[in-house]
Amino acid sequence: MTNQENSVIVVMVPFPAQGHLNQLLHLSRIILSYGIPVHYVGTSTHNRQAKVRVHGWDPVAVASFHFHDCQVPPFASPPPNPNAAIKFPSHLQPCFDACHHLCKPVTELLRMLSLQAKKVVIIHDSMMGSVVQDVGSIPSTESYAFHTVSAFSLFFYLWESAGKPQVNAEMLGENDVPSLEGCFTEDFLEFIALQHRYLNVTSGSIYNTSEVIEGTYVELLRQHMKEKQHWALGPFNPLKVPEKNSCGSRHYCLEWLDKQAMNSVLYVSFGTTTTMGDEQIQELAIGLRRSNQKFIWVLRDADTGDVFNGEVRRPELPMGYQDSVKDKGLVVRDWAPQLEILAHPAIGGFVSHCGWNSCMESITMGVPIGAWPAHSDQPRNAVLITKLLKLGITIKDWARRDEVVTAAVVEDAVKRLMASEEGDEIRKRAAEVSGAVRQSLAEGEVYRKEWDSFITHIIR
Repeated sequence: MTNQENSVIVVMVPFPAQGHLNQLLHLSRIILSYGIPVHYVGTSTHNRQAKVRVHGWDPVAVASFHFHDCQVPPFASPPPNPNAAIKFPSHLQPCFDACHHLCKPVTELLRMLSLQAKKVVIIHDSMMGSVVQDVGSIPSTESYAFHTVSAFSLFFYLWESAGKPQVNAEMLGENDVPSLEGCFTEDFLEFIALQHRYLNVTSGSIYNTSEVIEGTYVELLRQHMKEKQHWALGPFNPLKVPEKNSCGSRHYCLEWLDKQAMNSVLYVSFGTTTTMGDEQIQELAIGLRRSNQKFIWVLRDADTGDVFNGEVRRPELPMGYQDSVKDKGLVVRDWAPQLEILAHPAIGGFVSHCGWNSCMESITMGVPIGAWPAHSDQPRNAVLITKLLKLGITIKDWARRDEVVTAAVVEDAVKRLMASEEGDEIRKRAAEVSGAVRQSLAEGEVYRKEWDSFITHIIR
C-alpha cells in the first residue's frame, strides 16, 4: 500500500510534554513506513527535545520527517516544586498555555499543505484541540484525536462525566477505581475542559493500546462514542530494540547491565513529570539498599518547560550512598534510554510512576511493575496494571498518597517483586502478555487488522 497514487499527507500536532512528544514520534515512524509523508509540528524547543530523546530506534530515521519549528511568545519555565501538595507538574502550565499561540502557524501550514495533496490528515494530541480548531474551514482536511492515556483511564473519565450510565459489559468495580482527587490542579482541569470542547469536530480517535491488553475498554469506548471511529493502534514503541545507535555508541548503564544476570536488576524511574521531596528520596534510597537487590535508579527532577535552559536541582542522597551500593546499584542522574533498559534481559522489574508510555513499554518488554503513581492518569493505570492485568504490585497506595513511603515498605516491595515466588509468577504472567502482544503483530492478527483499517480509511 503506497501513498504515491493517493497523495495523502499526515500532520502530527503533539502536546509539549515528553510522554506525549514521544508517543506521536513513534506513531510518525509507523505511518512513514506506509510511504505516507509525515509533518511534525511544535515549538522549536519541543521539536528539538523530541529528536534528542529518540530511543528504541535509529535516530537517523527522524531525518525522514518534516519538522516545523513554530515560534510562540516566551513563557515562564520555573523549576518544579518537590514539596507541592498535589504532585501534578503545575510548573509546566505556562508552557501548556503558550501552545494556544500555535493555532495560527498550524492553520497556515495546513492551508499550504492542502494545496499540495489530495488530503491532509491531522493527528493531534487530545490536549491540543484548540490548536487545530480551524480544520473545518480548510478544504481536504480531516482530524483525529490521539489520546495518550490508557483506554481504561479514558473510559472511566468519560463514564463518570456522563453520570455513570449502565453499560453492557463486565468491568472493574467502581470502588476499585481511584477518584481523580489529587490528580490534577484546577488550572489544568480548566485547560482539559477547554481542549475537549474542540474534539467534537474530529473524525475519530486513536489510542496507543492493544485489543490484547485492553480489549474490554476499547470496546466500551466504541459503545460510549458510537458516532466516532476508534482505532487501537498500539504498541507504538518498537519491539525490537537495536543493540547500538547509528554512531555505534550505547549509554553506560547498558554496558553495566551486560554484566548482570538475567532478571536480576530492578529499574527505578518516575518519568519526566515527577519530582520527589528530599525525605522521600532518602527513604527510597535506604529501602533499595536494604533490599539487597541490584538496581538502576534514574534520579532526576521533572522536566521544565524548556529542558535546554535553566538550573536543574540535584536531589541529595544519603552521605556516602553511592559508594555503599557500588556493587549493587547504579544511580543515573541524566536522561536514560528507558526502552533499551526495559528490553535488556538483565531487567527483572520496574518501579514506575505508571505513566501510560512507561506502562506500554513495560508490558511490551515483559517487565513486571511496582506501581508508585504520582498524578494525572497514573493512579488508574496502576489499578489496571496490578488488579486487572495482574502485571505488578502496589508500592504506593493512592488512598495514602500524602504519606511518605517508608524504607521498610520499599524494601518489602522490592523483595516481593524481585526475590519471591509471587514475583516469579508475575514475571511469568508479564512474559505471557508480552508474547500475546507480539503475536498480535503477525500478518492477519488484530494489530495488523487495526492498522490496515486505519491506513485504508485515511487514504480513501
